[in-house]
Amino acid sequence: MKKNRIFSLILFALIFIVGCKPKNETQSSASSPEQVLLDLNISLPEASSPVANYVNGVRSGNLIFLSGKGPLKPDGTNITGKVGTSISIEEGYEAARLTAINQLAVLKAMLGDLSRVKRIVKVLGMVNANPEFTDHPKVINGYSDLMVAVFGEKGKHARAAVGMGSLPGNIAVEIEMIVEVEGDTH
Repeated sequence: MKKNRIFSLILFALIFIVGCKPKNETQSSASSPEQVLLDLNISLPEASSPVANYVNGVRSGNLIFLSGKGPLKPDGTNITGKVGTSISIEEGYEAARLTAINQLAVLKAMLGDLSRVKRIVKVLGMVNANPEFTDHPKVINGYSDLMVAVFGEKGKHARAAVGMGSLPGNIAVEIEMIVEVEGDTH
């Protein structure tokens, strides 16, 4: 009898464990993008101002074209250096993730509500790297992974991840994005 009870408890535990999915960075269909950001302990900064004669984003119909942004930290400095030389792939990944947060801040400022995002359409990720570096996709995954975490299936996008001999201010990455949005065209 005791063995049957232990067996039943073990079986119940296994069924429970198999039935429960681990928490990862994939948006639940019931969660708003803002709630997902809160769940990930991410608070969006104020959208930074352009550093030259351009705007953060341009809306044309239901598409928003976001200008390239870099890994601007809350203290006003950027993550700088060449990936694979002065910074690691992992640090480059974090720079791309931080850039995603900065782009989400711009998108939120433009839309007022990230729930209006219909689809992340296209991402162009530029990595400051030496000519021998070949792991650009691993770096830009920091950006893409966060977009999928925040928007779920709507965050999956077409993408290019390319190397650059230099980027402005020696930033580690610069990333631009095209987003399709729902709603009016104001």
